Amino acid sequence: MTMLMADPMLAEAWTLSDSVALRPEPFGALAYHFGNRKLTFLKKQQLVDVVNALGESETVADALTRAGIPAAQWPAYVKALRGLAASDMILERNPS
Repeated sequence: MTMLMADPMLAEAWTLSDSVALRPEPFGALAYHFGNRKLTFLKKQQLVDVVNALGESETVADALTRAGIPAAQWPAYVKALRGLAASDMILERNPS
């Protein structure tokens, strides 16, 4: 396992919550959770691309790869995804 794969989230499957709507914006997107009424700004289009790729990807690492994120930047994206998970914007999926 490489240092980049040391974070267990990279091997997990996540998806955008069904209760969340993403509204595209010039800076990235607004994420609104209809259940808890939280509003989150996704300030980079690349993060929006990762979030959108989560549901189609087996793991977070796959979503990052699919979105074209260089491996050296993965820790920053995992940190952002953890923030989205803490506010229930994204949810962990059970492995198939």
